Amino acid sequence: TMKAMIFAAGLGTRLGELTRTIPKALADINGRTMLELTAEKLVRAGFDDLLVNIHHHPDQMLDEIERLRVGGYRITVSDESDELLDTAGGLYKARDFFDDKPFLAHNVDEFTDLDLEGMYRQHLETNALATLAVRHRPGNRMLLADNSGRLRGWRNNATKEEIITVESSRKLEEVGFSGIQVLSPSIFNLMQEGIYSLTSLYLILAKGHPIMTFLHDYGYWFDCGTPRSLEKIRAHLAGMGPDSAE
Repeated sequence: TMKAMIFAAGLGTRLGELTRTIPKALADINGRTMLELTAEKLVRAGFDDLLVNIHHHPDQMLDEIERLRVGGYRITVSDESDELLDTAGGLYKARDFFDDKPFLAHNVDEFTDLDLEGMYRQHLETNALATLAVRHRPGNRMLLADNSGRLRGWRNNATKEEIITVESSRKLEEVGFSGIQVLSPSIFNLMQEGIYSLTSLYLILAKGHPIMTFLHDYGYWFDCGTPRSLEKIRAHLAGMGPDSAE
């Protein structure tokens, strides 16, 4: 058994009207919820012991989680209804759930056919502290990796702000983070309680610890944070037919 955390606590503000009445994780994708599709994908890749954090509309989330449990899913809940902790804070709060093996953390609204098992294998082979799924794509907030794939910085193309952990950013390549990562449990020794994101943590740790990237320029990737991208993934999955998920 392998463990994975699904980040499902976000407010989903970019989805506007929709998330006033339901949590983002329960947005409908062709008759199924984002949460169910993500859980199914993780279990299929061998991550069968799941933890889900909840905040927004917690009762609806608990109903859906109960429905999934009845369907055979193994799901533990981390309740953040009092205070939304962001990804790093939420992960740290749930630290007792994990064992001594690396685990996966996956945003509920990222849809991609990236090779999760391959990413996990690479993580073990490189002895990384964390391995981040990335792809070449347009965007403002980009990670910067060196030619070995190691995380060395971050850049905001809109504000020109940069965080660089090496001498020069000249040889670094821009990649977009896909919202999926494998982490070694030793990262908890380098964390503390609070409200902060994993990306900000990685940039602090990148200087002294191997934070690696896993490139997936093949296949599809959708960040379903907006109504438009939600429509796109519905159309994409519908167009791929019933065998699409394989």
